[in-house]
Amino acid sequence: MKAVQYARYGGPDVLDYTDIADPVPADDEVLIEVHAASVAPGDWKVRSGMLQHLFPVVLPTVPGRDGAGVVVAVGPKVDYAEVGDEVCFVTQHVEQGGAAELVARGRHDIAPKPANLSFTEATTIIHAGVCAWIGLVETARIEAGQTVLILGGSGSIGSLSVQLAKHLGATVAATCHSRNADYVAGLGADTVIAYDRENFADRLTEVDAVFDLVGGAMHEAAYGVMRKGGVIAWLIAKPFEDHSADFGVRDVQAVIEDRPDLTAKVLDLAGQGVLRPQVARELPLADCAEAHRLMEAGAISRGRIVLKVR
Repeated sequence: MKAVQYARYGGPDVLDYTDIADPVPADDEVLIEVHAASVAPGDWKVRSGMLQHLFPVVLPTVPGRDGAGVVVAVGPKVDYAEVGDEVCFVTQHVEQGGAAELVARGRHDIAPKPANLSFTEATTIIHAGVCAWIGLVETARIEAGQTVLILGGSGSIGSLSVQLAKHLGATVAATCHSRNADYVAGLGADTVIAYDRENFADRLTEVDAVFDLVGGAMHEAAYGVMRKGGVIAWLIAKPFEDHSADFGVRDVQAVIEDRPDLTAKVLDLAGQGVLRPQVARELPLADCAEAHRLMEAGAISRGRIVLKVR
């Protein structure tokens, strides 16, 4: 099969579009014909070697965190899927990923694709949606009527976070570049702060919860706009100094785990139209290196970049 593979850490140029052996599913696994695969920030960070202390991959490896496709074969012990099923799937960074024509996955790694979404659209929802849910619901524990600030509202996770927070009944403020302000407002944000033109600290007070997808100075500035007892949930981004105790707030990392119950939950919300997929750009599988280059350069916003495999 055709796949994208790298045999050493480095820049996007280490990615090789090549032929490798088809995966052989175990007795309790299915073989999926991949139609679309996402390119996430974690993909280029693992490929670069930046995260090898967290994700010690065995080289050579195929990148790709999630995707969507059609089941084309099932192991003899599989009772959870059939040939022809349209599914979404997740892989871990230390496994062979989805940037390939075929992938083998188990019961807890797949979920039915919502019928109202294309393969490309479904791919943008899976991992990003799980991150949004864990950050807002399980870590920040937001409630209806609260004010929530999302730092980085125009990216793949941010765009779904704005929609999810609004669905949960929060008043939503979000930061983004001015070129994306109308886009973020269209997702449902009540207040949009263009970080290249103004300081969100000048406009917000008494924020109940912050979901930080940026880190650095923006994380540190967020302490000053929060009510005492509030919480900042954050994903790994730019380093920051923890001053939460000085402001009487909680600072909690959102630990991401692709649990099957959460994957099913966010896909169900997408099926209902609550979470609308955001496709930033679509490229052929052979252009995976270009997709990584764009991600690493920070040139992708307004959703997820997706590789079209079939």
